[in-house]
Amino acid sequence: MERPGTGAPLTRSRFHYDWHWQWEYGNGDIGNQGVHQMDIARWAIAGATLPRSVVTIGGRFGYVDDGETPNTQVSLMDFGDSQLIFEVRGLETPNYFGQGVGNIFHMEEGVIAGSNFYPRGQMNSPQPLARLDNAPAHKPGGGDHFANFIAAVRSGRRDDLNADILEGHYSSALCHLANISYRLGENVPFNGATKAFGDNRDAVETYERMREHLRSRQALTEGATYRVGRKLDFDARSERFANNNDANRLLTRNYRDPFTVPDRVN
Repeated sequence: MERPGTGAPLTRSRFHYDWHWQWEYGNGDIGNQGVHQMDIARWAIAGATLPRSVVTIGGRFGYVDDGETPNTQVSLMDFGDSQLIFEVRGLETPNYFGQGVGNIFHMEEGVIAGSNFYPRGQMNSPQPLARLDNAPAHKPGGGDHFANFIAAVRSGRRDDLNADILEGHYSSALCHLANISYRLGENVPFNGATKAFGDNRDAVETYERMREHLRSRQALTEGATYRVGRKLDFDARSERFANNNDANRLLTRNYRDPFTVPDRVN
């Protein structure tokens, strides 16, 4: 059995879920579960579409397998007045601000995580988050997005959709941009501070927590390295990387007929 389009042999007799961890087929957990969390993260960033820049670090730790994608990953995305720091952890890890899989919003007056608010200077004293009673009514299909899609097809009204398809494009694009930075990076030793994030205090702190997490899982063997991706500037209007042909080539792939995506759709 061969990989479609490459001629490279499959490395497992039963592939199933593990296709997510091969670049030929998947995009790692950042594009698996992560894309759903990207969607939520974008809610908190006014007008968030695509970032000005992205840089990703990480690696594959604690597993002996044929996976290619990172199971441990930190991505920093610059949205101007806001930044998005996204973490992937494939090994067992304690909750952070009560969250295992979720979003944590760092605001001027404190932190919002789940249904709790942690006031600035009182991070050990969470308060219940106030509920809003003036939320807009559900559109056709309610919370069931499959039913909502069918309802919108039947009505023929784009406005009936819970979310325009463009929102899905933006959220999934963030996952791809993070992976492109990672794939163009190089491996460096775990020898202390990282230079990947410059003087960005929040991102550096996230890196330190990542390293401590791996150490606690006995995943940092002697001579262990991690990959530091390239910092890539991105033009949201043209959806192209600035002056980086290597990165732009990874925005698409060589398709296998008849399963092709055209450059333009009339």
